This record gives sequence, structure tokens and C-alpha cells, in this order.
Amino acid sequence: MDASTFLKGLGHGEIPRVLLFHGSEPFLLNDALRRFTTLLLPDPSGVTLNRELLEAKEVTPETIVHSCETAPFLSEWRLVVVRGAQSLSAKAREPIEAYVRSPNPTTCLVFVSDEPLPATHWLLKILPASGVVDARGLLGAGLVSWLRHYVRANGFEAPEDALTLLVEHVGEELTTLVSELEKVFLSLPPGTNRLTPAAIHAVVGEQRTRSIFELTRAMERRDLPQGLTVLDRLLVAGEEPLGVLGMLTRELRLLWQTKEWLRQGKAAEEIAKLTRRPVRVVEGVLGRAEATSAQTLSRGLERCWEVEQSLKSGGHPRAEMTLLFVDLCQ
Repeated sequence: MDASTFLKGLGHGEIPRVLLFHGSEPFLLNDALRRFTTLLLPDPSGVTLNRELLEAKEVTPETIVHSCETAPFLSEWRLVVVRGAQSLSAKAREPIEAYVRSPNPTTCLVFVSDEPLPATHWLLKILPASGVVDARGLLGAGLVSWLRHYVRANGFEAPEDALTLLVEHVGEELTTLVSELEKVFLSLPPGTNRLTPAAIHAVVGEQRTRSIFELTRAMERRDLPQGLTVLDRLLVAGEEPLGVLGMLTRELRLLWQTKEWLRQGKAAEEIAKLTRRPVRVVEGVLGRAEATSAQTLSRGLERCWEVEQSLKSGGHPRAEMTLLFVDLCQ
């Protein structure tokens, strides 16, 4: 079952003694584990006394079983969480399977894998379907539906077009989406509980501006890892590839023009007037223009033109933009 179904069913039936949470969406994994922990151990002091966190790669299966057999202290339940369950080898199957057949009635054992386990993994074969929680990433209508429920749970309402706009701007990573929603909640006037597209854009639009700034700065510093991360974020968020290309081209053209004006003997104040930018900004451009050869700038502008032609001819946006950024950083 998916994480939403599992969470809805909490408290409405018998609590499973052994569970597996697996998937690629960290927010869903952490949220499911947090809410399950709160259900079992509502008192924070109980969490300290009766929850044990284990790393699968650091313990033996016998250690896991022994921890599960320990009685809870001043509580009805004891919780044992085994993280990194994907690293459990087939050798761990026999003692774990024996425990699953006859689990301690006062202990809940939760395996957590931060990647989806293949259908052939032995954990999926020894656990009932009701004990397996799938926390894969959400897409499309499923993602928008999840966001709508999250918004309502926080006392707000949001039309579908507002949530769709949020996904277009931010991308499909739940942790980032929830973070941006929290900012929107705080930005609403007192007494307002409806998230409109305008409210979304007012907050999230600033992130887009920051991302584009980060991309151009990464290009200037030739910081390839950071630049590719920001580029991917922009494209996943739905930013037009030709628009991103235009930003990079404009920065290269500014460097090329500044280099030429420097050769002509123009001062920073004069260049600032020509570019319509503050003097302090131009002063930062001067150093980069002097440090970059005219041949490099010319080739960079030529590559931008080649990518523009390719994109307009049906080229793959992400591949073209990634190769371009690699070239510009060399």
C-alpha cells in the first residue's frame, strides 16, 4: 500500500508488529515513520526509553531480533527501527523470517529502505502486503492530490491551478514543495486561508529568480557540480530551456562587450552607463572579463547559438543544456 493509505489506517485496526517502509521519496518515508512513532509512543519521554534506532549495515540480524525481544519500559510498546534495510543480505533472512513468524507482541519492528526494493527482495517475500508501505515519489495528479490533502490538514484551501503552478515552479520533490508551501502559509494575510495562484507566484517566483542568479554565478565561477544541480532544478520546475539559454547568453555577451570596452579604454562608470547596471556590479564583471580570453567568450557565444538552433529543431532540452553548461565551465 502507499504511504497515504497506511497513514489513514493508523489507529483504525490492529497495529502491525513488523513493517517495511521503502521508496525514493524521503519526505514520505520520514513522515510515515514520524506519525507511526507518535501513535505508538505519544509521550516524548517514551520515545527516548522505548525506541531503538539501528543501521542495517552495522548490526547482525541476531542483534535486531535480540533488540525486538527486549520488553518495553513503562510503556505498552517498544519500537525498533532498522534503517538502510536495502543493505540486508540474504544471509539475514533466516533469523528475521523466524522472528516475523512469531514476533514479540509488545514490539513493533520497522525496516526502512530509502530506495525501492525490487520485487525479488527477500524482505518483500516474508512480509504480508499489509505490512509493506511504498513511499515512492508522487507524480502528476497523484502529487497534486497529496498536496491538496496536506494543505487542508494545515487549515488551508488551494485550487488545483495554484498547486499545479507550485509544481511547475518548484519541481516534484516533496521536501522542497512542502517547504515552499510553509512559506506561502506564512505569507498570507491574517484571516486568509486560501492559496491562490497569485500567492504561490509571489513567494515561489522569488525562488526562480534566485535559481537563475545561482546558475549564472556558477558559470562565472566554473563551478560545474553546483551549476548542473541548479540547471536540473530549473528544468524540472518547468523553466523554458530557451529562457535559461537566453540568461546564459546574456551573461556571456556582457563579458564579451565589457572586454571590448576595456580594450577601448573605457572606465567602469562609463561601462555601467552603457550596460545600465550599478557600478559595483560592473566592477565585478571587469575582473571576469579581463581573466577570460576573447577566444573563449567567442566560442561560448557560438555554442549558445548552436544549442539554440538545436532546441528549435527538436533537440533534447536537458541533454543539450547540460552539454552546453559543461562546455561553458571548461
